[in-house]
Amino acid sequence: MDKKIPTLDLTRNYARIKDEVQEAVNSVLESQYFILGPDVARFEEECENYLGEVSAVGCASGTDALLLALMALDIGEGDEVITTPYSFFATVSCITRLGAKPVFVDVDPLSFNIDMKKVLDAVTPKTKAFLPVHIFGQMAPLEEIKEELEKRGIAIVEDAAQAFGSWRKENESIRRAGAWGTIGCYSFFPTKNLGGYGDGGMVVTKDASLADRLKKLRVHGAGTTYYHDEVGLNSRLDSLQAAILRVKLRHLEEWNEERRRAAGRYYALFAEKGLIGTVIPPSEMENNYHIYHQYVVKVPQRDDLQAHLENQGIVSRVYYPVSLHMQRCFAFLGYSEGDFPVSESLSRETLALPIFPELTMEEQKKIVNSIGDFYKK
Repeated sequence: MDKKIPTLDLTRNYARIKDEVQEAVNSVLESQYFILGPDVARFEEECENYLGEVSAVGCASGTDALLLALMALDIGEGDEVITTPYSFFATVSCITRLGAKPVFVDVDPLSFNIDMKKVLDAVTPKTKAFLPVHIFGQMAPLEEIKEELEKRGIAIVEDAAQAFGSWRKENESIRRAGAWGTIGCYSFFPTKNLGGYGDGGMVVTKDASLADRLKKLRVHGAGTTYYHDEVGLNSRLDSLQAAILRVKLRHLEEWNEERRRAAGRYYALFAEKGLIGTVIPPSEMENNYHIYHQYVVKVPQRDDLQAHLENQGIVSRVYYPVSLHMQRCFAFLGYSEGDFPVSESLSRETLALPIFPELTMEEQKKIVNSIGDFYKK
């Protein structure tokens, strides 16, 4: 059998930047400065320049970024946070960990992002924050409700873990994912478009006082070493990851464009094969710059198709097989099957196909031909 086609091949990406990465890592080793330090400060500054008009605070993971954001907003017992049931676990676990209650709103069937038309209906006097997820690399249209939420004093915490580099045009302005709301949260997990070689995350905000508090919270709540203003976390971005991420940030725009070209090739190949309609490709919303962190299609007989592709040496993934409101650990929230039908249907019908900058046309042809064989197209 030919070599498997992975959903993501980090070895190919490393080969493109190997010399740059090794130089960056050696520089950190020579400095012996491993926690926070100059490389983290420079990476934060470079992210601020890239995102525009924000203060950036590196932390240990995307999960911690979400947790730090909610802690900085004093969200806790008795508070409600509106969010999506169709996301990675950390989106909701960070809410419940602080004693707050996640309030779910179903998602849009085309973009898979939270349905903005339903968010305001979920607001109660206990609502303290809105936590949208820019799922799979595509921004949610925050402009539809941002002004109203701000009028009501509700903070917007953007989960941009999958969306560093994506943007949305609003009134001729470019709004980058994570830099639009009250606080934005990123993950630099290795599989992300901007990913390190270990865990890492970042929190950004335009509010100087929030930025100052976030910097304290990531080091046990200490403004000065050994003097603690509050109980924070041990959540510091390390210098090795920052140095690697600085290298990769220089290439991010090129790689995101390559992902977009791969997405365009998929659509052309599906159309050529007569598969459009059987396979529903991702929908890019008007005014959005989708960075295709994942290329997620809707298909009938999803599990059988996935098994067929595996037999053909093609790796695919399911994001996400269980809606968050149906997870056992969140049973105490009282939701039931049928409460969020779009999210539940996506958990049964979606499949993430291989997508990464170095994916070749030949590999994509094999993937699409294998899908066509399954559906006898």
